[in-house]
Amino acid sequence: MAKTAVRAQKYFGRFREPLVKLPSLVESQIDSFRQFIEGGAERVFKEFSPITDHAKKKFELRLVKFEFGALRWDEHYAKRTMRTYEAPLSMVVRLKNKTTGVEKEQEIFLADFPWMTAHGSFIINGVERIVVPQLARSYGVFFESIPYKGKGYFAAKIIPSRGVWIEIESDPDGGIYVKIDRKRRFPVTSLLRVLGLAGEKEILARFDKKEAAREAVEKTLEHDHAKTVEEAYVEIYRRLRDGDIATPDSAREHVKAILSPDRYDFSRVGRFHFNRRFGLSTSEKELANSTLSLDDVVRIVTNIAELNTHPEAEPDDIDHLGFRRVRFVGELLESRMRVGLSRMKRNIQDRMAMVDPETSLPVQFVNPRPFQAAIREFFTTDQLSQLMQQYNILDEIEHLRILSTLGRGGLTSERAGLEVRDVHSSHYGRVCPIHTPEGKNIGLVLHMSLYARPNEFGIVETPYAKVEKGHITKEIAYFNAFEEEQYAIAHAATERDGNGRITGKFAEVRRNGKPTIVKRDDVDFIEVATNQPFSVATSLIPFVENDDANRALMGSNMQKQAVPLVTPEIPYVATGVETIAARDSGRLVVAEDPGEVTYADAQKIDVKNSAGKTKEYKLVNFSRTNGFTTFHHRPAVSVGEHVKKGAILADTSTSSGGQLAIGQNVRVAFLPWYGANYEDAIVISERLAKDARFTSIHMEEFVCVVRDTKLGPEVTTHDIPNVSEFKLRNLDEDGIVRIGAEVRSGDILVGKVTPKGETQLTPEERLLHAIFGEKAKDVKDTSLRMEGGKRGR
Repeated sequence: MAKTAVRAQKYFGRFREPLVKLPSLVESQIDSFRQFIEGGAERVFKEFSPITDHAKKKFELRLVKFEFGALRWDEHYAKRTMRTYEAPLSMVVRLKNKTTGVEKEQEIFLADFPWMTAHGSFIINGVERIVVPQLARSYGVFFESIPYKGKGYFAAKIIPSRGVWIEIESDPDGGIYVKIDRKRRFPVTSLLRVLGLAGEKEILARFDKKEAAREAVEKTLEHDHAKTVEEAYVEIYRRLRDGDIATPDSAREHVKAILSPDRYDFSRVGRFHFNRRFGLSTSEKELANSTLSLDDVVRIVTNIAELNTHPEAEPDDIDHLGFRRVRFVGELLESRMRVGLSRMKRNIQDRMAMVDPETSLPVQFVNPRPFQAAIREFFTTDQLSQLMQQYNILDEIEHLRILSTLGRGGLTSERAGLEVRDVHSSHYGRVCPIHTPEGKNIGLVLHMSLYARPNEFGIVETPYAKVEKGHITKEIAYFNAFEEEQYAIAHAATERDGNGRITGKFAEVRRNGKPTIVKRDDVDFIEVATNQPFSVATSLIPFVENDDANRALMGSNMQKQAVPLVTPEIPYVATGVETIAARDSGRLVVAEDPGEVTYADAQKIDVKNSAGKTKEYKLVNFSRTNGFTTFHHRPAVSVGEHVKKGAILADTSTSSGGQLAIGQNVRVAFLPWYGANYEDAIVISERLAKDARFTSIHMEEFVCVVRDTKLGPEVTTHDIPNVSEFKLRNLDEDGIVRIGAEVRSGDILVGKVTPKGETQLTPEERLLHAIFGEKAKDVKDTSLRMEGGKRGR
């Protein structure tokens, strides 16, 4: 068996190696799902336990534990049989009868839960799909400016992960007011009373040290009708439930419920952003505080008052990447599980009121269908659950690295303006400024940069190497968009000697998102690679810096549309990302252990290790992809060959020698015509067509449905009226086209006839009927034919 030759490589760049090893390109998706399985799902279940009846007197149902079972089948079987790649999810519940004190425990099957494959996708009903990460506004507090008569009055929005939105805004009358859930506003002092400051003196004492805040609170107290805590509760209740009769007790209960931990969750992310803004500790203990406290409101009110006194104060830039976070598949699944479990909880509580307490079992209360429906709905109809793009392995890997601002709780392409679509300085090294779709989603669907990674809060970070007194060290630091602004960061192409010392006396750097020049010793960090700002696809374009930006965008997208060729070839001119892109796609077959190849063909490869054990690697042959292209493995080793751990055993249809191969090396003659054409008039050799250099294989499925009609059943048959024998040459006796037949446009794939309605018999038909004793069959030809413009085998 012929081996794929490994082409010798020569590097022409000034800086041979990046300062940090490139991370796995699909690690973020896989890690997110693993964290969901290991802890996220359990966290959601604990939120809903225990469940009691509405009166809290008869039953208590406790969710003791839950577990995922073994996978039902492998992914190839799931694709072949049009099934879902899934694992059973079951839970153990304990029912306590509060009247008798009797407890009963049962294990209940909850759902077949879709499982992520090794390369980050899901298989739903035999079709490969992925869940696109969502780039959404982060939780926390944001300050904005509301213009009024030429002056800006500052306001704050408090956005939790679960619960009501709270807006605290300043007014031209000098007071500060609150809106809860976009209802009518009320003075902020009423909220302060509810949170623990009962009297006016206590309220003013909290703002003694800040003159501007004290003045604003004094003005607010003048407009506050509530003078006691009870009145404050009633005042807030009237704003929230306009028209309802407000009593101090009902008002207190309602307002406390809104801000209780059960219904209001600021989240670790929101607490992190809040504490970072106000210079507070971000320790684990502090981040665990997920409710809104009195101190939080005091700090926000103080900040609003001080911002109003500074004429040059700027509101938060909502398009800054520091105010956004990525919600990966694990978090999205958690939110859908909450929806399913909340529906199931309501169902359980309703059943608790109807069943007999003496003979009831836990299984009688739990109906898992609402939970199953929520999960199924997410994977099949949600905007972020998409068919995996599979023209080639680059297309797959870039689809997994998409960040979408669309989807549930996000933007819509119809309403999004130019500001949110534009490239922002905070995108540098985190989101590719080139790679985005053309059309209505431009700037709304983005691609992660090569070295970018999300931190534990879902905030995108990028790495930099520390520079000390002009010398580049091996210390690597990951910064989010806010953290990097305080440092002077040099470009990766900054001249340096072999020891990592910057050679020039001055260096170009970025500080506060703007370019400037500083002395060599004042450089704090340096980028780790010259392609750090770009996505995988953009990094594959040689000399991309010489391209027009629009052409680079088109090239990034067009590479993903390259179909697998019959003879894939690696490029002569490459950028070094080809091997990494092929490796991280997860589609190559690599050796898990060193050993000797004992068997190799198109179906499988056997490798015997040093212990004498043989490992079998199954290969995929001509599998149809979502893009109707073909995916198959080509063995890259021969029998008797010794392989190391991690060696390539089989290439894919779009790789060669373990490198991405989505084109051909051809000599192209550009033919400009007095400037009248733009890089699009080319002359090609006839040999390209003769050698089938650009020939590709596509697989399409044509379905013929046979029905029972009112006039009788449709029938697949070779005997089709008014069709020549030549057109029937490829059909078998059942009317099905034979395997291996060459078919062209208009050829019959499945011969089928459908009964027609009875008509008045002609004299000839009456004669036939008299001779043969039956009426001549009256059917019409409804055969499945090959579509126009297509041919194949």
